[in-house]
Amino acid sequence: MALPDTARGLPNGGGGGGSCTVAMSTDVLFPEIVELNVGGQVYVTRHTTLVSVPDSLLWRMFSQQKPGELARDSKGRFFLDRDGFLFRYILDYLRDLQLVLPDYFPERSRLQREAEHFQLPELVKRLSPLRISKDSSIGGEEPPLLLTPAAGQDSDLDTAGIPASSSPAAGVPSPTLDPYRFNASSSCSPASVPRLTPSQSLEGRRSGYITVGYRGSYTIGREAQADAKFRRVARITVCGKTSLAKEVFGETLNESRDPDRPPERYTSRYYLKFNFLEQAFDKLSEAGFHMVACSSTGTCAFASNDQSEDKVWTSYTEYVFCRD
Repeated sequence: MALPDTARGLPNGGGGGGSCTVAMSTDVLFPEIVELNVGGQVYVTRHTTLVSVPDSLLWRMFSQQKPGELARDSKGRFFLDRDGFLFRYILDYLRDLQLVLPDYFPERSRLQREAEHFQLPELVKRLSPLRISKDSSIGGEEPPLLLTPAAGQDSDLDTAGIPASSSPAAGVPSPTLDPYRFNASSSCSPASVPRLTPSQSLEGRRSGYITVGYRGSYTIGREAQADAKFRRVARITVCGKTSLAKEVFGETLNESRDPDRPPERYTSRYYLKFNFLEQAFDKLSEAGFHMVACSSTGTCAFASNDQSEDKVWTSYTEYVFCRD
């Protein structure tokens, strides 16, 4: 039984050879639950979340385009060729227009770049160093703040940060500055008053351990040490709390083997993007760590009965660093 034109979504009299276009809303085109593949990381979210910020890149993709116009992976998920680890924070922002980052988050500049790519201007402003404050909803780093006298001390300071009535000849001691009291609105001159960065303040540095390990190999010929040949270090592994590892090594830390580890959990699967052990030691020293222990073991990996052939040895060494 044939349906009338109005039941099929066509205007009356539409069967006479003319053409018509039936408008379809994006709610029909896209499912309510959308699966995304962002740089190899799979995310599942609502369609309303992706289009929550008008004029953003995701809003245009999932409201102004059709599903067939978007790239998909082999399993039919919508594919975005961006940083899969950082996209979680983009998605969190789209849910409630707020963002909370973990402590010691070293990739704020990269996240700001992702926010610029997805055309989220408000998020870009929040990630800007000039907008970050101590009471911001974004956790993590804080800008350097000026020191001011502690409560109850003489506050008769001039604009140079020096007591106006104090001098060695008058025998009046200068007021003592409390190095752990901060005031961002101080009128002291930045050139004359010392600044403390977050890594130098007590609140910005946590105690903990980081273990650095590497595996190497070498051959020893018939002339023993005189004929020893060593191979370069192939990979330097990092073990410890995720937040400490990211704080110390930053963008030189390769997290591909354990990308979803929470900041306060421990991992032994990170490794460094460089293979110079001294460079790792320098970064640990700059962050306030010092070596407390080390251990090494060697194993003969290949030994032939032919006395003319060299023996191949492998060794594994670990260095334990601590920050009190």
